[in-house]
Amino acid sequence: MTQELFRQDAYLRETPATVVALDAQGVLLDRTVFYPLGGGQAGDTGELVLADGRTLRIADTRKHKDAEGQPSGAIAHVPAPGQEELLAALKPGDALTARIAWDRRHRLMRFHTTTHLLCHLVPQPVNGCSITPEYARLDFHMTDPLDKDALTAGIARLVAEAHPVTVGAITDDELDANPALVKSMSVQPPRGTGTVRTIRIGAGDIAIDFQPCGGTHVAGTAEIGAVVVTKIEKKSATTRRVVLGFA
Repeated sequence: MTQELFRQDAYLRETPATVVALDAQGVLLDRTVFYPLGGGQAGDTGELVLADGRTLRIADTRKHKDAEGQPSGAIAHVPAPGQEELLAALKPGDALTARIAWDRRHRLMRFHTTTHLLCHLVPQPVNGCSITPEYARLDFHMTDPLDKDALTAGIARLVAEAHPVTVGAITDDELDANPALVKSMSVQPPRGTGTVRTIRIGAGDIAIDFQPCGGTHVAGTAEIGAVVVTKIEKKSATTRRVVLGFA
């Protein structure tokens, strides 16, 4: 199991860590600040800085799978190509520093929180999601048309209102009693520990959005900055795609 430090502190940029194993999927550490691909959000990139100062570039981060292809509970840091000599020198027990590419991560955080604002502005089930450093998109299960300018204005308003974003948790039983909290039709929140991580936007009686989510987010909507709806597409008779970009 990899200790996932990003779950509670998305602003943690680096951490000391120890190599647990190396295999074809990547480098496994005892703890990490790297977010693995999942929930529509891209995996982090960055570097592993060895004790002697040498640096292993990380091109992607994925959830590690066991021999049966099931999640093992570990996180695989995928090295960029062309570093075979350095990888050969790395071994279990080695101490290093795991450091994410912060500017890229912060763009992902800003986009991810914006997609939650979209869920407030378009209260329809989501049947697809992609969050990258360059753009984000949500696919809504609906037939009514959407207005690009109106959504852009709605996002700008919620950003300017500076709503706090809070990480929390509910029990599996609480989620079962409130199935409408799950906005996604295609991705279910992970279970098995008895609790499910949540993201709340808004404070007190102001409820902008509240849903299970394992991704990384900014601490408040004001931090998002200028995000606009760049495109709205009719992907099928029952799907409307909203694409976001930075202004």
